[in-house]
Amino acid sequence: MIISVASGKGGTGKTTVAVNLALVLNNVQFLDCDVEEPNAHLFLKPDIKDKKIATIQVPEVDESKCNYCSKCREICAYNAIAVLVPDEDIKKGSILIFPHLCHGCGGCTLLCPQNAIKEVGKEIGMIEAGNCGNMEFIHGRLNIGEIMSPPLIKQVKEYINPLKTVIIDAPPGTSCPVIASVKGSDFCILVTEPTPFGLNDLILAVEVLRKLNIPFGVVINRSDIGDDKVDVYCREENIPILMRIPFDREIASLYSRGIPIVQEKKEYVKKFEQIFDLTGSQRQKSFYMKINL
Repeated sequence: MIISVASGKGGTGKTTVAVNLALVLNNVQFLDCDVEEPNAHLFLKPDIKDKKIATIQVPEVDESKCNYCSKCREICAYNAIAVLVPDEDIKKGSILIFPHLCHGCGGCTLLCPQNAIKEVGKEIGMIEAGNCGNMEFIHGRLNIGEIMSPPLIKQVKEYINPLKTVIIDAPPGTSCPVIASVKGSDFCILVTEPTPFGLNDLILAVEVLRKLNIPFGVVINRSDIGDDKVDVYCREENIPILMRIPFDREIASLYSRGIPIVQEKKEYVKKFEQIFDLTGSQRQKSFYMKINL
């Protein structure tokens, strides 16, 4: 089973939920797909045993073969290629590649009539893998200055072991990195907080998951502050609330020292185990609803 943990906004406690859930389960694989700011390792403290450079294929042009027909520019949906066609003002043509805009689709290489384009690997980050006790741990680190994280997220997810319970810590928000992280999940846990911002971004995240047809439930962190509008929204939308975590000074102190909740507050072991049980039952319920439709 693949369980992703996401949130419409940052700072809701997404990594806290993902880490503690992983620690109470057996036969677990943990993937930190928040590659721009990975921080699960601060709590799990894995023994990193393997490091791999992550690359994306970008075009390289042999201008001795290029006739500046502009087919590559026309096919590129991301404007990563500019072609200066020779004319009366420009005596010699030129072609410019913008690697940071390239999505590595390979279309330009495939359609070049002169076979003047080949693909070369461009380093975008690092994938590190290891163990935290019996837990398998993998995370990605995007290079500073890189503007696209989905290619690295997809490479991290290539490590998914279907024989294990996989916990994916997704990036915050509702944009492409989140979609790349949660896509293919059997269930998604949305972590929110009972504030106007928390509700607003929860609604956006719910819309994304419904579009992706992924069953989900909600964990409300700092549940005893703010107002009851998140509860009202979940009730009206028939969204299950899987767990409530109170605004607790001791939990905040543990977090600040990189100590997972379940290691010091043993009453939370059962609570996180119940989350896992609920994800299974909610997934099954969603499956039967789809069949009946």
